[in-house]
Amino acid sequence: MTGDIETLEKLSTDYKESMPADLRETKSFDWYLEAVYEDPKITRNAHQRVADMFDYYGTSYDETEGRVEYHLASEDPLNDGENTFYGKVIHQSIHEFVNKVKSGARRLGPERRIKLLLGPVGSGKSHFDKQVRTYFEDYTLREDGRMYTFRWTNLCDVIKDQDPADDTVRSPMNQDPLVLLPVEQRQRVIDDLNERLDAPYTIQNEQALDPESEFYMDKLLAYYDDDLQAVLENHVEIIRLIADENKRQGLETFEPKDKKNQDETELTGDVNYSKIAIYGESDPRAFDYSGAFCNANRGIFSGEELLKLQREFLYDFLHATQEQTIKPKNNPRIDIDQVIVGRTNMPEYKDKKGDEKMEAFNDRTKRIDFPYVLSYEDESQIYNKMLNNADVPDINVEPHTLEMAGLFGVLTRIEEPDTETVDLLSKAKAYNDEIDEGDDIDVKKLREEAAAKAEIGEGMVGISPRFIGDEIAEAIMDSKHRSRGFLSPLTVFNFFEENLEHHGSIPEDNFEKYYRYLETVREEYKERAIEDVRHALAYDIDEIQRQGEKYMDHVMAYIDDDTIEDELTGREQEPDETFLRSVEEKLDIPEDRKEDFRQEVSNWVSRRAREGEAFNPQDNERLRRALERKLWEDKKHNINFSALVSANEFDDDERSSWIDALIEQGYSEDGAKEVLEFAGAEVAKAEIEE
Repeated sequence: MTGDIETLEKLSTDYKESMPADLRETKSFDWYLEAVYEDPKITRNAHQRVADMFDYYGTSYDETEGRVEYHLASEDPLNDGENTFYGKVIHQSIHEFVNKVKSGARRLGPERRIKLLLGPVGSGKSHFDKQVRTYFEDYTLREDGRMYTFRWTNLCDVIKDQDPADDTVRSPMNQDPLVLLPVEQRQRVIDDLNERLDAPYTIQNEQALDPESEFYMDKLLAYYDDDLQAVLENHVEIIRLIADENKRQGLETFEPKDKKNQDETELTGDVNYSKIAIYGESDPRAFDYSGAFCNANRGIFSGEELLKLQREFLYDFLHATQEQTIKPKNNPRIDIDQVIVGRTNMPEYKDKKGDEKMEAFNDRTKRIDFPYVLSYEDESQIYNKMLNNADVPDINVEPHTLEMAGLFGVLTRIEEPDTETVDLLSKAKAYNDEIDEGDDIDVKKLREEAAAKAEIGEGMVGISPRFIGDEIAEAIMDSKHRSRGFLSPLTVFNFFEENLEHHGSIPEDNFEKYYRYLETVREEYKERAIEDVRHALAYDIDEIQRQGEKYMDHVMAYIDDDTIEDELTGREQEPDETFLRSVEEKLDIPEDRKEDFRQEVSNWVSRRAREGEAFNPQDNERLRRALERKLWEDKKHNINFSALVSANEFDDDERSSWIDALIEQGYSEDGAKEVLEFAGAEVAKAEIEE
């Protein structure tokens, strides 16, 4: 065995370097006071820290969409892109979420609201919520994201009935050490910090000490005759606070339990029964700060399937959001500082939205829609990520497989267009940015019409990426069992058709419609397969260049109202309209739009010439496609398509060259044979029908 191996020494060194240098150190309150004067951001609140976190990992601005993309979602730098998000609609949702957090950082209102992520199953809201928590953990390990809390020490020296096990007590709410200062003195410090602060927000901290810490402060101040300095120097240590979801420290994920067993103490904490015998029931030291809101303090509270909670249970969120306090049973109120995020699916949202008794709760939520992806190429990236993150067998995913799977999903999610000039497939292509300059499709108008037509928003219903991903996985394993080293769209389509009615989240009323959409996708794939085979069988770079030059010569003569020299006779003649239309009709350009197209390619050639670029039809997608199709029309009558269907006739040199050409396009050898047979059969059938 050769090459470097990991050693315990190296692993230990790497781990130590990844941890903050002061993680195990204790500091004095004096040190903390100096530290926050040097860097006031240390004492940010939760909204401010989370807002800065999004910017810390990088951003990019999409001027066309007017949207910020945050790299923690678009690039996932911590995991080399393993958990990236795809789709304009998703990044728009993330943009809106961060805007609400940043508004909360400036105290504009959203800091007192639940950020409610609403979307259908499998839309990515839980994935995004998890991503935010993961990055918050990492951010608090960094110098830019550091935060501190405190612990009480040597309590038994002063408080006579203090349990020796409680001689050192950590701040149960992990509060910022500034809360140890009385309000008046604290505000003087905060005013100084804000003069030094370089941020779009100001530092604020009006919190009271939690009841247990307040108990210790009162006892200690009484002992030292209100000498605050003596209390802080003799009984307080400052320690680094790292968010850790597993330790329920600065991060908490709250999951609804059985409705019959829901108890508010899960959120707010409960009596510590082991301490009652020592301190008594009404003593604040006998309270257990284990509620979800307590654990999430200074960080993020994440409520999973939040609206599945009983109405009475949700009332605890009213004070937690609006007043930023919690009120445990038989205990004083406790101030909290956290970003409260909730997630819910459509049925629960509709149910609670229509409940008049939930008006106060609904008023304290900021809804962020997480729809399904509406661009099928973006959707294909989701499946590609799934395959890249898995131990996929040695199998070739053939061209168009993931895109056509994505197209099927998108067709089930977008609203049927109202106009007769745009059908559902054209709309899906428009959402995929497949719009030629001559197409009369207004994407913005389509989106606005769909938003008005949809019950909540476009993309909030339809087939989940989970269903499609599951069927792709099944198709892969089936291909391996049948010793097929490739996965083709045809195989995936079969699995969609076989299992559509077996998926519990798809309403029975939609089956017929979805089967129709699947046929639409089959037809689209047929066109693409034929296009690929056309490229392989008839592709001739030199001939396309020659035909392209001829086309442009005739176009320029047409535009300039000039004549052109005949290739054979050398005589001047009018531009060959028959030839021009034979090219343009391959793009379905109607007679009344031909001048627009000719002017378009003429302008393109002129721009290229000004930039010193030679004419090459390969560089113009529409022109290249038209010329390829014309070349195909010219040659296809010399090809025996019926012979392509016979799998045992792939031995001659010509067919081998076709297979090689398809392999260059990304096909496997067996996949190339399948698409040749499939496309050959379709073309042969069309030839017979003609």
